[in-house]
Amino acid sequence: MKTHPAPNILLLGTLFGTTLVASRFIVGQTAPLTYVGLRFGVAALGFVMIYLLPNSRRKWPRDRILWQRGVILGIFGTALPMVSFVSSLQYISSGITSVLMTTSPAITAILAHFLLPDEKLTLKKGAGVLLALIGALLLTLRGESGIAGLARANPLGYILAFSGILSANAMSIYIRKKMRDFSTFDIATVRMITAMIIVLPLAWWNSGLQVPQVNNIGWLVILYAAIVGTFFAMMLDFSNIKRFGATTSSMVTFVIPVVAVICGALLLGEQTTSGMLVGMVMILAGIWLIIRS
Repeated sequence: MKTHPAPNILLLGTLFGTTLVASRFIVGQTAPLTYVGLRFGVAALGFVMIYLLPNSRRKWPRDRILWQRGVILGIFGTALPMVSFVSSLQYISSGITSVLMTTSPAITAILAHFLLPDEKLTLKKGAGVLLALIGALLLTLRGESGIAGLARANPLGYILAFSGILSANAMSIYIRKKMRDFSTFDIATVRMITAMIIVLPLAWWNSGLQVPQVNNIGWLVILYAAIVGTFFAMMLDFSNIKRFGATTSSMVTFVIPVVAVICGALLLGEQTTSGMLVGMVMILAGIWLIIRS
């Protein structure tokens, strides 16, 4: 019996949405690179520990092609998007960032049309893509921050968010084309180790991994983001792409803004404006058309 993707997508969207809000909280206590580096370090340790368990049936990956492709995915599908998204939270709210991330299915659909023979654009899907991108453009031109006391956002926040989106979506296509026959766990391990090796030295060079302002809640947030929002979420994300396809799997961004906007407002006092809602409605309407097609 064929498994329906909805439960997996809802769960992953919740994990990503809450982790995005957690990230918005922690950037007030430490530098984005330091937070991302620590997050990757804990997650990478978790993957390695699975191989070292006494009763583990997993063997350390030795396939040269797996490592080559996993390193590419770790750089452009993990390290670059994560640093971009977390850095954008210095300038825009988790709600704004999550709404921008909802354009992922539209961007993925465009890339898939040219790169995947089984995921071509139809007229209805093309209309959805156009509507979603217009909604994102409207939101960008308004330049709202979503942060209380900050009416206009620094454009760098939007640039960073879109950079992360483009890189992550390109790698979704890469997974679909190049990694369907590899072990999900092995690829996730190589991906996370690569991201850690890239980000931790940059964090050390940038701030010396200084964390004097991180309180007890902050450390719990880092652990949550590393274990739940990175370790488990990455496994589920990779599995979804392999099982359901790049475009269907990217529908997780339909769930993320709902979770992030609600949690951001309740926990961090983030603002939700009429312009933000209009942009989100247009984007989600476009995504609905893509789903319907």
